[in-house]
Amino acid sequence: MSNLKDEVLSRRTFAIISHPDAGKTTLTEKLLLFGGAIRDAGTVKGKKTGKFATSDWMEIEKQRGISVTSSVMQFDYNGARVNILDTPGHQDFSEDTYRTLTAVDSAVMIIDSAKGIEEQTLKLFKVCRMRGIPIFTFMNKLDRQGRAPLELLAELEEVMGIESYPMNWPIGMGKEFLGIYDRFNNRIEQFRVEENDRFVSLNEDGEIDGDHTLKESGLYDQTLEEIMLLNEAGNEFSRERIANGELTPVFFGSALTNFGVQTFLESYLQFAPAPQPRQSTEGEIDPLSKDFSGFIFKIQANMNPAHRDRIAFLRICSGRFERGMNVNVPRIGKQIKLAQSTQFMADDRSTVNEAVSGDIIGIYDPGTYQIGDTLTTGKNQFQFERLPQFTPELFVRVTAKNVMKQKHFHKGIQQLVQEGAIQLFKTVKTDEYLLGAVGQLQFEVFEHRMKNEYNTEVLMERQGSKIARWVDGDEINENLSSARSLLVNDRYEKKVFLFENDFALRWFLDKNPDVKLYNPMDQE
Repeated sequence: MSNLKDEVLSRRTFAIISHPDAGKTTLTEKLLLFGGAIRDAGTVKGKKTGKFATSDWMEIEKQRGISVTSSVMQFDYNGARVNILDTPGHQDFSEDTYRTLTAVDSAVMIIDSAKGIEEQTLKLFKVCRMRGIPIFTFMNKLDRQGRAPLELLAELEEVMGIESYPMNWPIGMGKEFLGIYDRFNNRIEQFRVEENDRFVSLNEDGEIDGDHTLKESGLYDQTLEEIMLLNEAGNEFSRERIANGELTPVFFGSALTNFGVQTFLESYLQFAPAPQPRQSTEGEIDPLSKDFSGFIFKIQANMNPAHRDRIAFLRICSGRFERGMNVNVPRIGKQIKLAQSTQFMADDRSTVNEAVSGDIIGIYDPGTYQIGDTLTTGKNQFQFERLPQFTPELFVRVTAKNVMKQKHFHKGIQQLVQEGAIQLFKTVKTDEYLLGAVGQLQFEVFEHRMKNEYNTEVLMERQGSKIARWVDGDEINENLSSARSLLVNDRYEKKVFLFENDFALRWFLDKNPDVKLYNPMDQE
């Protein structure tokens, strides 16, 4: 058995965050290519060729060319073991992404150099800042015409409220893109040249010695002027400030043409943190501790439709996982044997016998686990910090189209609800099923999966947007339920009021001052 400390310190676990279409899945694929995990990167656009992004495994993702689940991929590179979590970019799936961000030690933010910072990127960035997660920035699509690099940097610092340090700098862009000036490695990396000519060394002054075709372009001189400006007026490089999430290293490149990706990966592995301590009910848990612990941040039903399986995604926070080990689940006070375990390459899975702190593994879920569950060994019964729970804003009433398929209908709903993307409610008086979600696309995915995975067509009747507030306490007069303030039970039998609008909420509180209501998101 190898040295636990060395194994843990070799781990790098990160999530890729961005707005839809910024190139997130494409960058993921190119990183996997360098790690030798795949031989042929199928781009997201390649629907006609039958190639799909390795990280997009669900049928609906292949049809739409978008990621709607968080995939996990693992590969080895230069002595490091890398765990990538490719998150959904679509805002309707932000809840899945937020939870995924609790399972990583750093984040890679992709920005489309033509569009700059977009809404979804800003939201996810704020979550990273709130959690103190170090952020690395990749300015993508330099092979297309985009905004001036200095303008992109200024926007990054102003809108995101974080200082930046460009590790490299583009020489031109679009049709005139010649490559990048690599400040960190003191070299130029040329675009679309033979492999032997790719890197050009620079002298102590940061310039090319002798004659070179690059010097014939006015873009070379312009780049040197901009580099001088960055050296004199830009932020200083600081490993410590990167680790604290106060300074983001910025890399320019093009994921689609696989340019600048390897340079980014090598620099990232050098400066990204190894697994970090985690807060628990017993204080900080050291990742180098010999006692095993971890938490479940995602549950996915039917990753293998042929087996109707349920996989719980486990972030290991300390110690060593060994297949067949017994673990405690403090929430239910039980021990469970972890007999079936997998590591991921999107939908390609293999059995994993050992894993250490920082790794993400899949464990078979017999229907026991909940998102946020802590797993421990020995006498340890602590729990890690709670995971964020979103308050749904959109609601639909759902029934089975075919009354004869009630069994499939109930099984499908129970399993998909446990994944956490949609929430299930039952009306108190009539026991009707209502589904709540953060975004409309969640309902479309639910409908699609019920039909394809559970062979059940559903009827969904829109209820529009509602304000959900949970009742503090178990006692409530059920006669307070009305069309404008509907009383329902959530899946844990907790009472919830669904209010038609702000006015209905305020009116209810004025009329019923003894009823205490709360929003779970305010308790994070």
